[in-house]
Amino acid sequence: MWCDKLTFGQLVDGAAERWGDREALWFEGQRWSFGQLRDETDRAAKALVTAGVQPGDHVCLWLVNRPEYLFILFAVAKIGAVLVPMNTRFRTRDMAYVLTQSDATTLISADRSGPVDYLAMIEELVPDLRLQDPDSIAAPGLPSLRRIILLGDELTPGTLQWAGLLEAGRIVPQAEVERRCAAVDQDQTAYIMYTSGTTGFPKGVMQRHGALRNSADQASRLAITPDDATLNYLPLFHAWGLYVATLMSPITGSRHVLMATFDPADALRLIERERITLIYGLDTHFKDLLDQPTRPARDLSSLRIGVLGAGMQSTELVARRAQTVMPTVSVYGMTEVACAATQSFLNSDLEVRTTMSGWPLPGCEIKIVDPSTGASQAPGEVGEICMRGRYVMQGYYKKPEETAKAIDAEGWLHSGDAGFLRADGCLRFLGRYKDMLRVGGENVDPMEIEALLMDDPRISGAAVVALPDSRLSEVPVAFVITEASAQLSEPEVIDLCRGRVASFKIPRRVFFVDQFPMTVTNKIQKYQLREQAARLGAPVTKHTLQTGLVAKIGPS
Repeated sequence: MWCDKLTFGQLVDGAAERWGDREALWFEGQRWSFGQLRDETDRAAKALVTAGVQPGDHVCLWLVNRPEYLFILFAVAKIGAVLVPMNTRFRTRDMAYVLTQSDATTLISADRSGPVDYLAMIEELVPDLRLQDPDSIAAPGLPSLRRIILLGDELTPGTLQWAGLLEAGRIVPQAEVERRCAAVDQDQTAYIMYTSGTTGFPKGVMQRHGALRNSADQASRLAITPDDATLNYLPLFHAWGLYVATLMSPITGSRHVLMATFDPADALRLIERERITLIYGLDTHFKDLLDQPTRPARDLSSLRIGVLGAGMQSTELVARRAQTVMPTVSVYGMTEVACAATQSFLNSDLEVRTTMSGWPLPGCEIKIVDPSTGASQAPGEVGEICMRGRYVMQGYYKKPEETAKAIDAEGWLHSGDAGFLRADGCLRFLGRYKDMLRVGGENVDPMEIEALLMDDPRISGAAVVALPDSRLSEVPVAFVITEASAQLSEPEVIDLCRGRVASFKIPRRVFFVDQFPMTVTNKIQKYQLREQAARLGAPVTKHTLQTGLVAKIGPS
């Protein structure tokens, strides 16, 4: 396919040549054509050159959904640097880890977004930031970091202001941007996207520029044309936000209608007003859209398709309800395979749309193996989902052992997920073999939260497990053993996490116990803790946390 020969940066140029004045992007009432998208990308590229970003540099982008995210994303690719998208729900602990582990030379962020003070968190990591040379900062614990670029109205000492860089970048010749773009090979790393695994912290998934073929293959199966408009309320730092709209729009000439954040009432309003034809999301998003009180009054007739990951029993009810508004297409994938590995077809039957996960996309093989023996399973037999093909990642950044565990000698990526194949090759994803939590679409590694809790001297043991939740699928809860003389309450344990990790990682309940159920090999039997959590009660709500009406299991 033609896109096999393109890099992310060249993709924008090609779209401008093909579709020029056609609308490419909408955000909060503003509109950009494909030509303007290319022009803004080139302005951003010149700004990055002015800042000193070199080919091969790793650039952390810590921004909420906004047009500048797209301009910078494509600009980083154009000048041969490597994008490191960072979760905007991360706080100091998470951010510090990603900045350090990724060897990022550059951090780009807003000074503030709504109530979140990103600059304050940055200054926690670099306390003397305002005293430093903005062109060459030095931060203990962050040996590679050289510059911090802020999007904001005021110039903060020690940082580079994005608006100023855009202005200064006017003197950079267009030929320099074109030279750098031409030097980028599609087999080079385009981005490092962090995803939680079985270790205590996220792993950086490396993907080539050629991974944009995943978007092209998805778009082909969905029959997307320039007449389509995709509503994107997914965060741009996630694989779905990147592949289902950001890349798919310049590949197909379709419109990208971007929301700052997911709001079901606003999403329904935009579907009606902008004549949206495609929406993507998790069962959480579809449930909120279906339950929104304003839905019956909205004209949603423009919707052609909804893309919803199906397979698990928890998704079936929402998938069946969604058919009353639009037919859905089911998918299965993960960051390690760029985005989607399987996808159903537009004419798939109701069973596939609501209970299955689709057939492999072109260039992707799927097999099911016994996780203990590695033997291939027959159709209908449950085992571990394994994938092989052009979408599989290059590996985990600076984690060769973890990479070798994930990708075997024959190139098969072992997902850690459970599923089965029908005789016709259609996959059903059933859940995870691992203890990973899936909180509203976010992967949460329990070991990370356990390690954080164990940092407190009053806690001698911690185990985090999943509690089923009707809206978010799962939420984390913690079982805690305290030191003999310690006095610790449930709200106090929850507060140990607040501000240090993303909100979706914070335990919703804390249960104090004297000991954990253990195996003969001294491993915690977490399945017993999950059963105990289900018996002990529902998660604490946002309201109870704010009002202090938390039911006490302790203090210990």
